[in-house]
Amino acid sequence: MEITTFDIEGLVAFESDIFEDDRGYFFESYNKERFRSFLGDTEFVQDNQSLSKKHVLRGLHFQRPPYAQGKLVRVIKGAVLDVAVDIRLHSPTYGQHISLILSAANRMNFWIPEGFAHGFIALEEDTVFSYKCTALYHSKSEDSLIWNDKSLEIDWGIEHPIISEKDTMAQTFHEFKTPF
Repeated sequence: MEITTFDIEGLVAFESDIFEDDRGYFFESYNKERFRSFLGDTEFVQDNQSLSKKHVLRGLHFQRPPYAQGKLVRVIKGAVLDVAVDIRLHSPTYGQHISLILSAANRMNFWIPEGFAHGFIALEEDTVFSYKCTALYHSKSEDSLIWNDKSLEIDWGIEHPIISEKDTMAQTFHEFKTPF
C-alpha cells in the first residue's frame, strides 16, 4: 500500500496494492489492521454511496460536534475532484484545503478526519462515490460552506456546476463560526 500525507495534518491518501490478471483485478479497499497506524482505532458506523452525473458538485459538508464525522472516501465508478477544507480553528492550516483526483482507475482512498468540510465534483457521467463514516448521519448537526467562496480559493475546474438548492444557501467562510 502506498501512503500519501499532505501539508494539512490529518489528511491521508491510500493507494492499495492491486492484483491483476486475465480475469480482472482484486484489491483490499479497507483493512482495519493496515489502516490503523494512520487512523488509530477508528470505528466506522455507516457506509454511504452516491451516484452523480458529470459536473454535479456536492459540498462543502460537515457535521458539528458531538456528531462530527471522519470519512474514508473513494470512487467505485468514474472520477471526482475531491476537496477537504481545514475548519479546525487552532490549526496552522485553518481555511486551507487539499484537492485530489479520486477515480475508479486509481482506486485511491482518502481519509478526511473530523474538523474538515468535504466536497467533490463528478468529472465523469454516472460517478459512484463511496464513503465510510465514523458517526451516524444527524440532520440537525449538518452544516456546509458555500462551494465557490472566493476566500477558500478552490479551483473546481468549472464555473457553473450542478448543485442542490440546499448547497446554494450554504454560508461563506467569513460568516462561519467553527465548532472545531
